[in-house]
Formats: sequence, structure tokens, C-alpha cells
Amino acid sequence: MARMTVDDVYQHIRGVCFKTGPPGLVGAETEWLVVDAADPAAHVAGDRVRALVADAGPPPGESRVTYEPGGQVELSSAPFGKLGDLHAALDGDIAHVRDALAPDGLALAGHGVDPVRRPLFQADHPRYACMRDYFRSGGFTDAGLAMMCSTASVQVNLDIGADDPDASRRWRLVHALGPVLVAAFANSPLRAGRRTGMRSSRQGIWTELDPCRTLPVLRDGVDGDPAEAWTRYALDARVMLLHTAEGEWVTDPGMSFLEWLAKGEPGEEDLTYHLSTLFPPVRPRGWLELRMIDALPPPFWPVPVAVATALLDDPAASRAAEAAAEPVADRWAEAARRGLSDAPLAAAARACFAAALDALPRLGASGLVPAVEEYARRYVERGRTPADDPPSPAPRPSQEEDSAWSR
Repeated sequence: MARMTVDDVYQHIRGVCFKTGPPGLVGAETEWLVVDAADPAAHVAGDRVRALVADAGPPPGESRVTYEPGGQVELSSAPFGKLGDLHAALDGDIAHVRDALAPDGLALAGHGVDPVRRPLFQADHPRYACMRDYFRSGGFTDAGLAMMCSTASVQVNLDIGADDPDASRRWRLVHALGPVLVAAFANSPLRAGRRTGMRSSRQGIWTELDPCRTLPVLRDGVDGDPAEAWTRYALDARVMLLHTAEGEWVTDPGMSFLEWLAKGEPGEEDLTYHLSTLFPPVRPRGWLELRMIDALPPPFWPVPVAVATALLDDPAASRAAEAAAEPVADRWAEAARRGLSDAPLAAAARACFAAALDALPRLGASGLVPAVEEYARRYVERGRTPADDPPSPAPRPSQEEDSAWSR
């Protein structure tokens, strides 16, 4: 296996992570906590969930179903050329999984953090055991287990950009929008049965974790080549784990990737794996992966997907978003703690939602306007988020949208 240099790392990141091309694709990933409607405080065995979902067959919209270490279900859509097509496919696939669980008394719950149960590690893959041990060895035991086993998100995947200047513009914009998206969709005020004092406890958990792999890549006003910034970030980050040629898994070998590189040992596959263990709010993977949004229940999980897509892909909405987000680009902590009770973030969110609503018909996504309008009326225009609502009843295992999901 050919050994890499620092320049090889940069070239890989530029050619793979920041591969440009005509924008137009959008994907999404939704994570869900699984609860027993008869006993919401009880943990649900992951094997039970896997068996029910497997028996139901593949989702009709071809979303990929995976499982997080605490048993959370994740549905990852295929990339779509139209936002409306993505919504229809992923919504159908969520219903497919929900219907598979319902006869056994189980339901999907959309919260950024499990509001009732403490973390329970249920994974059997060595990667997750290494990840758990890495966080433990670094003094991040509580936050590490909570992140792995108790959190859930709506993740939006958007194109890098048409060319290098466009990629730089989109990179800057999505980082500036990060605090706005955290604040507007904050939905995790409770953790293990207690109020944390934060609107987005999920974002708070990420902040408590290993900063070399969870801080934003673009911060403190640093600008320039996005590929160079991501290269520096990756080189400086500690290696979380090694998967040796002999098949062994080694946790925390005690070096950064740059230090490992100096030993002449890692190859391109090692770099690819290392990049998969870095978790900044925006992660470039050949597309922009927006990772900062709390999970939301139906009917609102599509709203952040629609808003983020409109603000990046529609030129007029992008200009409005740039103007609105720039003054609050560094308000990550305020976003997590205060949500839209923070006046500057509330003003930015109102402007961004207005721009997105104006843009959605131009993107052929008029069908998503009612959900975005309802979310804006219920929350954004009132300076509130779902975290400000009274706790909802536990969801009942039903094929219908009912009051268990209503806020």
C-alpha cells in the first residue's frame, strides 16, 4: 500500500471531499429514537428492532436503514435532483419503518436527545467499541456515551458547488448558517429525565466532546481555501482507532494523523477511515453534510431539509441568508443554550425562513411550503422552538399522524 505525504492528503481532500460539479442534488438522513409506547422509560432491544425492520423488507424509496450504537434507527435517502422527490421517498420510507414497528408496540420518536432514558450501549461492531473507549480514555465518557446512544438528528446533504469559487461561497454560507439552524430547530431540552438548561442539549453534548474532531472547521473568522482548512483539521486531529492488516482494532494509538503520517505508515484507506471519525457541524464528503440539526417529529422533519436546501441552492435566497447569518456566525453557544430566545438569532431565523419560503416554488418544491409556513408561524415568528413546548406524550404505535406527535 502506497504511503502518503501531506501533499497527498491535500490532493485527496481536494479531489474527493471537495469535488465540484453542477449543483442540484439533495439528500437527507433522519435518525429516530425507538420507544415502547407502553413503557417509554424502558430501553428497547436493538435486536428486536432490527428483526422487525428486516421482516418488513427494503423501504420502497430505497433509503438505507442503519442503526446507531444506542439502537437509534437511521434512514439515509438516495440523492435526488428535486427536493419534492426526496421528501416523498424519505417520508414513505419512514412510514414503512414506522409501520413495521407498530404491531409490536414500538414507535419512532423525534427528539434531539432521549428525554427519558439514560444511554445504553447496544452496538456489536468493533468500530463503536473503539469509539466508546476513545472517548473514555480522553475523559469524555458521559458525553461520548450520550452522543453515541442518546442523540438523533436530521442531516442535510447538499452539493459542494459548481466550481471552486462557488464551493468557497457555499462553505462560508453553511458555516454562518450553522448557529441559525441549531437555534431554529432546537428540540432537546431534556436529557435522561432532567432539564439541562439548554434548548439543544444535543449540540451541548457535541460541544463537550473531543474538540479536535467536533469544533466547526471554519471558525474565528478564518477564511481561505476550504480544502486546505479541512486538510489542516484532519492532520491535527487525533487518530481515534486503527484497523490493522491483521484484523485487530486498536483504540487511541496516541498520535495525530500528521504524526502518524510522519512515521510513513498510513495509506489512502487509512485517511478515508480517519475522516469518517471526524464530526464537525459541517463535514465535506464530496458533498456538504450538515450535522447540527436536532431530530424533529412528523410533520416537521422535512422543514430543515427544505430551508437549508433553499438557502444554499437558490441565488436570491442565498444572498438573503448571507446577509442575515453573517452577524450571528459565531453564536454557536447561544444557539444551543437559548434557541430563538436569543434576539439576534431570532432575527436571522425570520429572515432565512422568509427567503426560503420565497425560494421553494422556484425550486419546484411548492408542496413543502405549508409545512415550512406552519413551522414558521408556530415557532420562528414567535421566537420559539420545539424545545419551548411542554413535553409531549409518548408516541403511540399508529400509522396515522395523531396528537402524540403534535406540539
